[in-house]
Amino acid sequence: MNFDPKQFDKSNLRQVILDTPSQFETGFSLSRDIKVAGRFKSIVVSGMGGSALPGNLLRTYLNDLYRNYEKKPLAIYQNRFYSLPPESYNNCLNIFCSYSGNTEETIASFQEAIKNKLPSIALSCGGEMENLARENNIPHVKLPAPYPNFQPRAATGYFFSIIFQLIVNHGLVTDAAKEILQEASKLKDKMHLYEEKGKTLAKKLVGKTPVIYASTKYKSVAMVWKIKINENAKTPAFWNFFPEMDHNEMVGFTNPQAKFFIIMLKDAQDHERNKRRYESTAALLKEKGIESEILDMEGDNVFYKMFSSLNLADWTSYYLALEYGQDPTPVEMVEKLKKILAS
Repeated sequence: MNFDPKQFDKSNLRQVILDTPSQFETGFSLSRDIKVAGRFKSIVVSGMGGSALPGNLLRTYLNDLYRNYEKKPLAIYQNRFYSLPPESYNNCLNIFCSYSGNTEETIASFQEAIKNKLPSIALSCGGEMENLARENNIPHVKLPAPYPNFQPRAATGYFFSIIFQLIVNHGLVTDAAKEILQEASKLKDKMHLYEEKGKTLAKKLVGKTPVIYASTKYKSVAMVWKIKINENAKTPAFWNFFPEMDHNEMVGFTNPQAKFFIIMLKDAQDHERNKRRYESTAALLKEKGIESEILDMEGDNVFYKMFSSLNLADWTSYYLALEYGQDPTPVEMVEKLKKILAS
């Protein structure tokens, strides 16, 4: 399909993607001086949709960071519901993430924390979240809104760096901001290479249902790939991880009910036995007429592997949206559901 991206990309998501590496420096600066009283042994990150994605990635990054620095790991819990989990009440720093500031599940959880006087910090670009924080003297980090119709799923770098800086401020993790910014700069330098790769991969996905697989360590990356394709390209996509999927999901392709395309995100530092599963599984899928492609995760550290892969996901889902004649930014079904629930 030949098209002018501007024909469909009404909110200029292409520029939003190009700007993503700069979000980390902005996020660090926004939260550098924010701290609440208390000694914490865990954090709970409450959020939904795109506002929750950074929590998954942060857990992967911190697990590796603690392993390298030989510190006691910080317990990180995630809350995607209207009420808080039990962990929120036990020496826990509660962080509430809602880009709009009006996410009903997160607002309800935030109100519970306020009622019970739990140590809390709120992140939003405004909305009810900011109002509640101000009224109750709770620290609030105001997220940027760099473009009209800017979407939560595009704010991952802001959320990730803000939350990381907050836990640094509380002495819960080694400050690795300098290293993160160095890796973000490398990502910026290779942005157009990932754009071309994404454009090529998108053409292979047209008319097919993408399924994303990764290693256990990077399963959160596979999940975000899936979400990017759902929301940008407006098409179904699914995810799972090795080796678990080989023990059940693979059997489902014995009698496939759709035209699938499997994307496998392979880590060179994965367990040797697990790495063998990629090619072996691809061969078995081919026997059932299922196409697949193994993508090597680039970089020599967890941060770059995650965010370079997600940059490729951005470009792949962006160009897949254009192939389908879709504006990649708005999520009309989500907005319609919100109106139904509010009525």
